[in-house]
Amino acid sequence: MSVEDVSVEEARAAEEERAVEQALALVGRRPQASHPAQGPAHSVGLSSSPEPSSPPDSGKAESPGDQPPRHQLPSDTSPDSPSSPSSPSRSGASSANRVSPSAQARRTRAHSTPWAEARALAERLGRAAPLAAHRLPLDRALGHVLAEAVVALTDLPSFDTSAMDGWAVAGPGPWTVRAGEGLLAGRSASAPLPDGEAVRIATGARIPVDATAVIRSEHARSDEAKGLLHATREVVPGQDIRPRGQECRSGDQLLPVGTLVTPPVLGLAAAAGYDALVAVPRPRVDVFVLGDELLNAGLPHDGLIRDALGPMLAPWLRSLGADVTAPQRLGDDAKTLRHALATSDADLILTTGGTAAGPVDHVHPVLAERGAELLVDGVAVRPGHPMLLARQADGGAYVVGLPGNPLAAVSGLLTLAEPLLRGLAGRAAQDPYRAIVRDDVHGHPHDTRLVPVVHRADRAGSTDHVVPLHYNGPAMLRGIAAADGLAVVPPGGVRSGTEVEILDLPWASATPWTEGCFT
Repeated sequence: MSVEDVSVEEARAAEEERAVEQALALVGRRPQASHPAQGPAHSVGLSSSPEPSSPPDSGKAESPGDQPPRHQLPSDTSPDSPSSPSSPSRSGASSANRVSPSAQARRTRAHSTPWAEARALAERLGRAAPLAAHRLPLDRALGHVLAEAVVALTDLPSFDTSAMDGWAVAGPGPWTVRAGEGLLAGRSASAPLPDGEAVRIATGARIPVDATAVIRSEHARSDEAKGLLHATREVVPGQDIRPRGQECRSGDQLLPVGTLVTPPVLGLAAAAGYDALVAVPRPRVDVFVLGDELLNAGLPHDGLIRDALGPMLAPWLRSLGADVTAPQRLGDDAKTLRHALATSDADLILTTGGTAAGPVDHVHPVLAERGAELLVDGVAVRPGHPMLLARQADGGAYVVGLPGNPLAAVSGLLTLAEPLLRGLAGRAAQDPYRAIVRDDVHGHPHDTRLVPVVHRADRAGSTDHVVPLHYNGPAMLRGIAAADGLAVVPPGGVRSGTEVEILDLPWASATPWTEGCFT
């Protein structure tokens, strides 16, 4: 975006903001000034600069019009009360932090939390949760995170073994061939092998005492008439023998706490003598899909649209290490939502839609009635700015409110739910990295943008780069369906050739091994 384009955008945004203020003044509802606060229930979602009015990422699917003001400190809350965003209350909201229903009805749109700040807070909250641990048999441990290190219970291998099919020999050749079927894997130790003798041996079989090397079958010639074995290549002492303890010694740490249990991890644990692993339980997640306009099947018709979020969110959350119940479709009913929140036993609840201020947007009022602590109310990101993060009273479940538009919901998922879930599951945070973006990417004048991208490599073998994808509007999924990441585009946009932060999607790359485990 050029300087001229940014200026035009800023002027348009300022004009829209003035129009909104004039309209509010006519009905006696001018936005109240907000003050910076330090506690996560106040300061997150507030800033010292006004937010311009701009087209919304609807809290309900395809909800038209600008978002009205949403966030206002309740009248009994002191904006200067001290608390630390990095040490949120674990026992629920205090009465000063809870938003009363009457105050909720009068609340104005918050000055949105900066995107990086909102994501960092979600990660800190997840890391602050005490991690439980339970013992799982190997066939149930896949996808969990280790709560105890895996320490070798034996040497690996636990005895000298043959690395190849061939001949075990002792001393220099030629060697006299010992009669019999030879040495097979799984058999007990054989008699010692004197110098000058050879015996057939299979891969994995125990090396006889005093053997000095294994000769591969293809590197040996047997003279059956004389009963002698000749090597066709030089024989080096110790060749093709896996010595005891080559991979590890008993007591060595094989895998540290926090390792994700993958299929190779299961194999290593079994080889090291484990029948079960001590792991972190997967966080339990409920998904509540809101909206009377949503269809479960068939083609859109008569103003009704298909629910795209229910089918998408559950498998996405499972890929992040969560146990997810089947999404519950609640419609636009405050009583039903209230009951669902009250009866859920999940660690995290995701709602879709209903986070704006329309006549059937019930998420904020219901959370307020239940005394929830509002931690993030709006994020300065496009799409997805009307997202929220709250915690139910008395240390209850976290609630992440996602906008109803599909790509806006993805934005909320990656901004708030993903880092929170990683902490709750004991998983390591994503390592941030940057990549060069090809093509100019337009930005919002004041907010971060998350833009679907796909990684590409130049044919000449130069540095990898990412290409922004089309169909990246708040209600669109076509771009994200083809993407393997999202580019974090700062306000104002970027020129082609600029490095930007990239958020990997769960299916974009294999989980890397923990550095240092195998080196």
